[in-house]
Amino acid sequence: IRDFRVYHDYLQVHPEEFAILFDKILINVTEFFRDTQAWDYLAKNVVPRIVAKSGDIRIWSAGSSSGEEAYSAAILLCQALGEEAYIDRVKIYATDVDEQALSKARAGYSAKEVGSLDAEIKDRFFERQAERFVFRAALRRPIIFGRHDVTQDAPISRLDLLICRNTLIYFTAETQGRILARFHYALDDDGYLFLGRAEMLLTHAALFTPVDLKERIFTKVARLQLRERLVLLAQSGSMEASNQVARQLRVRELATEGTPSPQIVVDSLGVLVSINQAARELFDVPQSDTGRALRDLEVSYKPVDLRTPIDRVVRERRPTSVQGIELKRSDGTPATFDLHVVPLIDEDGSVVGTTISLFDVSAQIQLRTDLVRMRQELQSNKEELETTNEELQSTVEELETTNEELQSTNEELETLNEELESTNSELNSINSDLAMRRGEVERLNTLLLAITGNIELGAAVLDRTG
Repeated sequence: IRDFRVYHDYLQVHPEEFAILFDKILINVTEFFRDTQAWDYLAKNVVPRIVAKSGDIRIWSAGSSSGEEAYSAAILLCQALGEEAYIDRVKIYATDVDEQALSKARAGYSAKEVGSLDAEIKDRFFERQAERFVFRAALRRPIIFGRHDVTQDAPISRLDLLICRNTLIYFTAETQGRILARFHYALDDDGYLFLGRAEMLLTHAALFTPVDLKERIFTKVARLQLRERLVLLAQSGSMEASNQVARQLRVRELATEGTPSPQIVVDSLGVLVSINQAARELFDVPQSDTGRALRDLEVSYKPVDLRTPIDRVVRERRPTSVQGIELKRSDGTPATFDLHVVPLIDEDGSVVGTTISLFDVSAQIQLRTDLVRMRQELQSNKEELETTNEELQSTVEELETTNEELQSTNEELETLNEELESTNSELNSINSDLAMRRGEVERLNTLLLAITGNIELGAAVLDRTG
């Protein structure tokens, strides 16, 4: 296709062509240890500081293209730590928007592409697979390749080193500012940023400070205090900066105003600087009292004495608290508050004011009361259960004794039963004998009666013996 309009129509019909076009537009120019002097500085001055820390080491190669810079970082860390510690501690994230470049990074490199490496490094860190050279499998595991758009996607965080070389130059100044703000967030407070030769960061000194400007190695500037950021913006002199200062001051004011806990701020001269809505409602103080001396206001001593804890905090330069203050809420309901007074100490060590905060602890006190009551009930129930258990134990013991006695009685009854059965057998035997004898006697008696009845004369009956 040679005509632009024809190609445009082709794109409308074939949406997959957009991805191909996008990949063609991307500039993927990279190599192992590109700008050797910069990598040497990194190896000698930055990597030792990173590996000296305890814990995991997190590296992000943003805009890594086909992965040479990610593998270069892996080689340096492996040389510094040793293979075992490298595998155990290091995690390298290599990202790009070009899927084809990422696929190449995963697949390996041609002999020409690894030709710039020393033979020792190539033999130690790469394995040959057919016509490709791939990073050794065990050393490859800590390296994660994935698609990521630095202009849109959330940054990877808690980084010790962020490598983004010759990528920012393709973005506008506004986009560069957004990306660098994300990089600032991504780095640990002592993290390092490694850029390319064409990138300077001259307009972003508030975010990064150079470790070596020539080699384009920077370290993160710790997050500035709000006051310093506002001063920095105000010094720019632009209307936009002035509006931003006013906006941030208003945000801070609203943040204090909307705090649900009553809060009062007094400066070093005892002037009421601010009192939020919750405090105004609790103490019935109008907003117009702001700017007046606290001692001249009823709130300084009624319904609770604020002057004494404030004086103590300023004198001792440490927080103090008063617990269990009984007050009435704006709706008239009683409540219990804890009062906390904290000194506001500036960087030079001077006390510039105090903040007084009250926390409604009624619910906590009620919970503690309920907890004490429940514990008492539990203790009472426990004692009752113990008493019942003892009674049950006594009953069980009595039942066991009774059971033993019944068992003994049963055994005695069984013995008596056996004796009775034996006696009964003997009696049955005697009874049988007696029955036989009775039968014989009756038979003889009948015989005698018959004999004597038939004899009219006197007769004598003799037995066989005469």
